[in-house]
Amino acid sequence: MKIILYIATTINGYIAKENHETPWSKEEWISFSSFINKRKNIVIGKNTYYLMKKENEFDKIGNPMVVVVSKNEMINEKNILIAHSPLKAIDILNKKGFNEVVVAGGGRLNSSFLKEKLIDEIYLDIEPLIFGKGIKIFFDNNLNVRLKLLSVKKLSKNLIQLHYKVIK
Repeated sequence: MKIILYIATTINGYIAKENHETPWSKEEWISFSSFINKRKNIVIGKNTYYLMKKENEFDKIGNPMVVVVSKNEMINEKNILIAHSPLKAIDILNKKGFNEVVVAGGGRLNSSFLKEKLIDEIYLDIEPLIFGKGIKIFFDNNLNVRLKLLSVKKLSKNLIQLHYKVIK
């Protein structure tokens, strides 16, 4: 099973403003939606879940199988599953027959998956923005991960996508 981290970020490494606002471009949203729709699943943290639910984004990305990683959250909705750890999230989707799993934030979740050496590839959509404060792409500052650049893709005039393989 391949585990892929897919995330949009500013050029200085923020995935959202302090108030959780994500002013990403239409092109980034199209890329993200297409990526999720193709794989039919997404693993997210509880804050990301509530933000996406509020904006009705699960419908917009094709109602994928959603696994929310949270130690104490209880959500009772169709297509929403709860896992108490990154490994449990992977186990759930593995048992459902998925060959690829998409991890899509937030910063704590991204760090947790990397710390447990679960991420195989990373897709970064880099928006031409700088936030002075916000939510970092990786919450943990003690990560030490080597990457190999697989591709660079221009998604629009100002938006690029970097695709990396995680060297394990």
